[in-house]
Amino acid sequence: MALKQHWIGLGLALLLMPGGLVLADAGASAPMAEAVAAERRVPLLSLDGDIAGDLKAHRTRYEDTFAELGNRLSLGYLELVKANPGVDPWLPGEGTTITLPRQYVMPETERDGIVVNLAEYRLYYFRDGGVEVYPVGVGTEENPSPLTNATVTMSLKSPAWYPPKSIRAEYAASGDYLPAMIPPGPDNPLGPFALLLSESGYLIHGTNKRFGVGMQVSHGCFRMYNEDISYLAGEVASGTSVQVIHQPVKVGVSGNEIWLEVHRPKENYDEADRDRLWQTVSTRLARLRDEMPDIELQRQAVELAVDQGDGLPRLIGERLTRVAAEEHRHDGPADRRPAQDTQPTSPQLWF
Repeated sequence: MALKQHWIGLGLALLLMPGGLVLADAGASAPMAEAVAAERRVPLLSLDGDIAGDLKAHRTRYEDTFAELGNRLSLGYLELVKANPGVDPWLPGEGTTITLPRQYVMPETERDGIVVNLAEYRLYYFRDGGVEVYPVGVGTEENPSPLTNATVTMSLKSPAWYPPKSIRAEYAASGDYLPAMIPPGPDNPLGPFALLLSESGYLIHGTNKRFGVGMQVSHGCFRMYNEDISYLAGEVASGTSVQVIHQPVKVGVSGNEIWLEVHRPKENYDEADRDRLWQTVSTRLARLRDEMPDIELQRQAVELAVDQGDGLPRLIGERLTRVAAEEHRHDGPADRRPAQDTQPTSPQLWF
């Protein structure tokens, strides 16, 4: 849907979005000064090749739920569920140690500006030689988010929402009343700030339904926790690139290590989804072998990554070039490393 009109001179913008009209304060050329004071909850991670961050452990309190923890720690509900099989997401219990999935294989795309990977419900913001990683809610199967290369055109403060007749009819059918206009405030589904994209009709915005962050819930826009979009709106300038991709399988290299990250599409994981991901992994690793013939892969590690589909990076192999070069430099057998140190112990995986 098209952008209807900008009233920049008045500091207002009237926008037509997939979910209806939006009236908002607009900052057209720079990050919003009002958002600069917001606290950054997500660390700027340094990159080690294609890998960033580390897995963390967290001990829960009796009253914790994964939904509340996600909001407090800036993690998505589903990524917490998938990273902690066997733990009740609504009652993990007092003193339960859970995994915080804060280690990432980078998306296989240009590392510039914002990258949203729909398959993992995450937004990557590349800046200052590092990356910040945020959970996002994305479009449903009926109203999918677009795969696109776009830019941020402006920051919006305090957007008001004018829902279309179709969404008002959905509410009415379920017995709920939705007014013709929802002003800024706690009941506004767009939250306190938004980033308008050049892809017509789409926003990265806050929300009044924090449980939906990190899930397929929207009409195509990208939902963030209000605390995170309040910070991001103060950092992201107009013209910042935004790539929206769908990569459930990511392969990365860090030094001589080969890493694999596999994301199942939903909380439940059926055989059809598992088979599709196995085919995607097989194709991607076959291409990797063509690109790097000097690698040794561990089939068991690859199978585990696909079997779990939990989005946790796994070390699946190594490059052997360095070891061979070190052996070549030695002059005699006495200087050689033991054979078991120079030969991989895991079976080679061929695709």
